Amino acid sequence: MDSPNQTDSLHPLEIQVLRALGSATTESLKDPELVRSTTLAPSQISMAVGWLLTKELVHLVSETTTTYVALTEVGTLFQQAASPPEWILQTVQAASGEGQTTTVKDLQATGKFQPSELSRAFGSLKKEGVISLGSGGSLQTTGQKSASVEALRSLLNQIHEGSQPLDSFSPVHQALLRQYSVKRGNTQEPFRIDDHTERAYALTPDGRNLLPHLREDAAQEISQLTPEHLKDGSWRNCSFRKYSIHLRPPRLAVGRRHAYREFLDTVKTKLTSMGFQEMRGELVETEFWDMDALFMPQFHPARAIHDVYFVKEPNHAKRIPEPFLSQVAEAHKNGGSTESKGWQYSYDPERAKRLVLRSQGTAVSARTLATNPPNPSKFFSIARCFRYDQVDATHATDFFQVEGIVLGSDINFRTLLGLLKLFATEMAQAKEIRFLPAYFPFTEPSVEMHVRHPKLGWMELGGAGLFRSEVTVPLGVTVPVIAWGLGLDRMAMVALGIQDIRDLFTSDLEAVRNMRRQF
Repeated sequence: MDSPNQTDSLHPLEIQVLRALGSATTESLKDPELVRSTTLAPSQISMAVGWLLTKELVHLVSETTTTYVALTEVGTLFQQAASPPEWILQTVQAASGEGQTTTVKDLQATGKFQPSELSRAFGSLKKEGVISLGSGGSLQTTGQKSASVEALRSLLNQIHEGSQPLDSFSPVHQALLRQYSVKRGNTQEPFRIDDHTERAYALTPDGRNLLPHLREDAAQEISQLTPEHLKDGSWRNCSFRKYSIHLRPPRLAVGRRHAYREFLDTVKTKLTSMGFQEMRGELVETEFWDMDALFMPQFHPARAIHDVYFVKEPNHAKRIPEPFLSQVAEAHKNGGSTESKGWQYSYDPERAKRLVLRSQGTAVSARTLATNPPNPSKFFSIARCFRYDQVDATHATDFFQVEGIVLGSDINFRTLLGLLKLFATEMAQAKEIRFLPAYFPFTEPSVEMHVRHPKLGWMELGGAGLFRSEVTVPLGVTVPVIAWGLGLDRMAMVALGIQDIRDLFTSDLEAVRNMRRQF
């Protein structure tokens, strides 16, 4: 295309960028320099440069990415008042100075910070040797200074003055900044770390040859004929910009189902095609079905408030069906009608009625076994579960499990391993699988299945095993039962090719559109 004709198709924004590059005293201009040399906003610069790159009138000279750290709204509040570890230390010191004691419950009762924030802060101070836990749960200072609290205070004050390059800080401070930076699914952090990319552009020979032909009246051009132009006849005096057929058309984003939703449906379809029947259960469950029926003793540490979400109101179910309550109670106390000795403790029927958010899909399996299922039979459930946990790349506070049981006279451990391998290869699209010995109160023998994630390395998918007789016999089942509970979210990470479990629920539409769907 010759220069005069090519200029006819240039947008006014493109013309301004070309003139700025042509009049520059340097070979190239960076993004901020283009903004200063024109009257355009950064978004307009980006759009115009994109068009010019497609037309090969400008080319990219360099691209530099700098990581900056800035304060979030939470960080500003921490800078003005105190961060959780600093506040805990101040509170404990103040109480000690007045001859009083402070406990973790006292700190939580103030409502100043979330329990998870206080728990992490307390753990950090305790590990640092600054705070110790005394008798009766009282908190005491050891007299040592907290290097992390002092460093966090210094960083809050320093970054409050404005965002700064991350590499301007020492390695120790960089690690602290990353520890307390905003991550997906956890926005209650004082620092935000972002990458800022700065690009430099220069004219190509074609772009430089085009400079003498640029129109002076480009700003008065119009690209659309309106009814007003026709009514008043002003179209006769307008200059209409020509269009280029060489520009890339805009991408049409058609509606589609979320990739994770498709993955869940695929898992369900594959299991039903294998002859499995679907089990269903409630999100709010009693401790009896969630734990007791699974031979988890009532003193088990996994039943503490730090691991399970308890329902506040109502907090107890009205009843537990018989004879299951009595039979499970006997199994706990002395083994009941099994050959086991049980846990040898005084079982509390009232605690069994406490309501919790379902912490494991195995609760659905326990309820199914109590319905006198036929021999043989096989069941599955896609169960949403809830556990108190620190959110990171592989953990979430609510998650999906694919739960399953197979019962029959000829069922054995080899059957279980074969099924697990099938699930890992067919559903998670895993290439490498390994089994490790494990322990669960309700299965014996027990196994954990791990798969290798292409980026994160070996990752546990879940546990499995043969139900103990202390589980099956009180529920009326006398044949062998194999059971498994696998993390569907982690399976989806492998199948969808993502590195962070929180990306399954991202609001980034572009990321959702580009998510892998071959499973």
